[in-house]
Amino acid sequence: MSKYTLNVNGESKTVDVADDTPLLWVLRDHLHLAGTKFGCGIGQCGACTVHLNGVPTRACVTTVSGIGAAKITTIEGLAANGDHPVQKAWQELDVPQCGYCQAGQIMTAAALLKKSPQPSDQEIDKALDGHLCRCGTYLRIRAGIHRAAEIANKEAL
Repeated sequence: MSKYTLNVNGESKTVDVADDTPLLWVLRDHLHLAGTKFGCGIGQCGACTVHLNGVPTRACVTTVSGIGAAKITTIEGLAANGDHPVQKAWQELDVPQCGYCQAGQIMTAAALLKKSPQPSDQEIDKALDGHLCRCGTYLRIRAGIHRAAEIANKEAL
């Protein structure tokens, strides 16, 4: 076991875990941040997506020993009151069905909007490629991202 001090959602957190422990399990089991979901365990579905220094990253295949000083943002840290434009749009348009994949979808959408404030359908599809939604709400997800862009634009004015 090794001690790691991680920057999670703007706070310093220390954990004592094996070097090869996936970040997903550090977040869920040691830091009790259960918003990041386990889906496949091999980085293929996107349910476990978090931000490392603002970049969408699959937490199930990222070991704690590989984090270093990176800033980790989980769905719980995206916005203190759940009022990020993507979260607002998701609620307004009732995007999720079962909701299991949505934390990962939201985290990737938030990073996309930071990089491309008015993304095209093609940019959205490319950014979310590899995110699996068992319920097939892909069109609602795309609409949610477009709506989030509108909300973010209004908030910036």
